[in-house]
Amino acid sequence: MKNTPIEYLEERKKQIQQAGTQGAAIDCEKQSLAGAVSQRACVFCGSRVVLYPVVDALHLVHGPIGCAAYTWDIRGALSSGPQLHRMSFSTDLGEMDIIQGGEKKLYKSLVELIDQYHPKAAFIYSTCVVGVIGDDVESVCAKVKREKGIPVIAVHSEGFKGTKKDGYKAACDALYSLVGTLPVDDIPSLSVNILGDFNIAGETWIIKKYYERMGIKVVSTITGDGRVEDIMKAHGASLNIVQCSGSMTWLAKKMESTYGIPYIRASYFGIEDTSKALYDVADFFNDQEVISRTKELVYEEVNNILPKIQQYREALRGKKAAIYVGGAFKAFSLIKSLRTLNMETAVVGSQTGNKEDYEVLKAMCNKDTIIVDDANTLELARFILEKDVDLFIGGVKERPIAYKLGVGFCDHNHERKIALAGFEGMLNFSREVFQTVTSPVWKFVPRREAKEVPL
Repeated sequence: MKNTPIEYLEERKKQIQQAGTQGAAIDCEKQSLAGAVSQRACVFCGSRVVLYPVVDALHLVHGPIGCAAYTWDIRGALSSGPQLHRMSFSTDLGEMDIIQGGEKKLYKSLVELIDQYHPKAAFIYSTCVVGVIGDDVESVCAKVKREKGIPVIAVHSEGFKGTKKDGYKAACDALYSLVGTLPVDDIPSLSVNILGDFNIAGETWIIKKYYERMGIKVVSTITGDGRVEDIMKAHGASLNIVQCSGSMTWLAKKMESTYGIPYIRASYFGIEDTSKALYDVADFFNDQEVISRTKELVYEEVNNILPKIQQYREALRGKKAAIYVGGAFKAFSLIKSLRTLNMETAVVGSQTGNKEDYEVLKAMCNKDTIIVDDANTLELARFILEKDVDLFIGGVKERPIAYKLGVGFCDHNHERKIALAGFEGMLNFSREVFQTVTSPVWKFVPRREAKEVPL
């Protein structure tokens, strides 16, 4: 059965381009089109995914139980100690709370939870309902802070206020209120903060070890395996390294303005970008011993994994992939990593990319690569069929699309359990891509048997 053309919604056409086309920049950084079933999440979800890995803090969702359930254990963020972050607390607002207000319930919940769990700080997330009924969350937080002697921070994350990206900013504002509140006399000049890595499957630990081997102290990890007291001392570091630019650039800029700490962007996905990230940090400090250690580290790690990756390269030569991720910066590294594996990128998109990000993607990709901002399920499915891809890289919401269309899938989102960062992460990524793309199960997929792709 032959494909029938799908008419894209008129309002969506400016958010879809091909890499080789000339003309206006792709339209982005706008509200999702009503009715398009966007893959994006809400402001509340954006704030939760950023703050969730602060492991010794209390995380209380002020709203209906569904919001807490939706974001329970939302990241595969591991802790080297406390597990408080994995408990999803909610004020569980009901009809009478909405009519009479939820401030008393919030106060009572906070006091009980702090007395029972003794957290180092508490984050209180405002949901849509709270924004509508007008609870004064700030005043409740201030009262509990005075009584309990710990930071109690209101996170203004009402879901209707914008998109997931606006939730990132709300989270950064909450984190910024902690920074600069403890002395930093014991922090050396060769020191950094790691921003925007969330210790998914232990990735922050991998990156932290690299810097320790280089002779650089990591003051705080914001927020992977994060500790409240470390964040309070983050202003003592000499450099901020921003991995997830969409979620953490706002905080890095605020710290640069207030404390004079410069920041650089980095990615730890793939051989090329991981090496560059480490060299960029070594070059910043311009310390010959650090530079020498960095060269030795990169040489050792690359030579350890390259022979193992080589066995996958021939089997994957010429295979095509589609990428749809949250931040466009992650897509840059994925395209390079796929090239390392002799694969092409036929479709690439993101939820939160800006115009500069999409211009970089256009320059990186082949001229017929489809580039899309804030895609919906129908569009993603259509692009996969049009390009006849062998692999889809995305998150939990994209997995069913791939499997229903008979395409291999690689989970590169925040729920995964396999580390994909650093040099060892590249080896894990290569192995996972190879196993899914070359699986014999795909030969039973009808569209692989037929010359024309069935609907």
